[in-house]
Amino acid sequence: MEDQIRTRFLDRTTPPHILTLTLITGLSALSMNIFLPSLPGMTAYFEADYRLMQLSIALYLAMNAVLQVLVGPISDRYGRRPVLLVSFAIFVIASLGCVFAPTAEIFLAFRMVQAAVSVGMVLSRAVVRDMVPADKAASMIAYVTMGMAVVPMLAPMVGGLLDAAFGWQANFWLLFILGALVTWLLWHDLGETAARRSGGLRAQIAEYPELLTSPRFWGYSAVAMFASGAFFAYLGGAPFVGTEIHHLDPARLGLFFGAPALGYLVGNGVAGRYSARFGIDRMILIGTLVPTTCLIISLLLHLAGFTHPLIFFGLMIPFGFGNGMVMPNATSGTLSVRPQLAGSASGLGGAMMIGGGAALSALSGMVLSVETGPWPLLALMLTSSFLSVVSILLVMRRAARVGAV
Repeated sequence: MEDQIRTRFLDRTTPPHILTLTLITGLSALSMNIFLPSLPGMTAYFEADYRLMQLSIALYLAMNAVLQVLVGPISDRYGRRPVLLVSFAIFVIASLGCVFAPTAEIFLAFRMVQAAVSVGMVLSRAVVRDMVPADKAASMIAYVTMGMAVVPMLAPMVGGLLDAAFGWQANFWLLFILGALVTWLLWHDLGETAARRSGGLRAQIAEYPELLTSPRFWGYSAVAMFASGAFFAYLGGAPFVGTEIHHLDPARLGLFFGAPALGYLVGNGVAGRYSARFGIDRMILIGTLVPTTCLIISLLLHLAGFTHPLIFFGLMIPFGFGNGMVMPNATSGTLSVRPQLAGSASGLGGAMMIGGGAALSALSGMVLSVETGPWPLLALMLTSSFLSVVSILLVMRRAARVGAV
């Protein structure tokens, strides 16, 4: 695939190698969840309430959403390369701030600044759309995110082991070191892929209505928002389920917590291989039905009294598989509505996805308690997953009505 688009590794006069795109996306994912097994220990360290420390997820996602709205048109106007380099440099500094934060409030402030790394997740998709036509974008995005899936699968496990051996700060030292290395890689490998456009940033943002008036854009964005919303609810609630309900230590929680990423990896592989053959709408529909079905089964089992952690976390593997099929195809759909606005589409669609995820992540922490068990979290995830099924059915209905292929 790289040969077709003429990339040369560590040559910033050519488009970036797929390895670089995978690493910048992977670091974005790593920073989101590596420290989650440490949340109980961080709560004790800062002498704070667990719900306050859990805001490290929701605030990060909220800042992520704000950045995604801004970074799309900025990168369309000024290019992918400078925006990525500045964002990753900020991330490196913020990671160091998290290590030395003296209070929970200062830690949360640096944690919000860390969200600058989310630019990598947004612009890696836009770079793919710059490099290849729409019919190949879903497959390439799937391969990039398939590599990324290894990171969240291993991150909680690594984070739990680092916490057990060196304390919670070790997770943020690792992010600092990796951030510096990836910034170096970006400098040497990331050639500019966006065509220079005339007009100022205000003119660039003014083109957003082209996306906002497109039913296809809204439809695919809704699919991505609701499908990922179920996963973000899991991010916010699963640490509580593991530690407070099933009494798992950080290392075991990290091992179980990565279950969805295992399925996500396989789902991405299926999307990369078959999306071009069967079409993105059909792949999305199958991908949304799988996690919805698994969540129904999991909820029924827990309501019947079967509350073993292997049941809760084990059924998250097919849940992740379905999301792995959905996300690259839904992303390709949003980016293909207006190819000349790929950065803006990636940013606006991503903001909807992350903004909804931030709300569900915060809500999952509010609805859970030791007395209720995990069923409120499962019900929240099921609702979001079901809405993703409804969204793709509406997209397919409109496509049939207007005769779209």
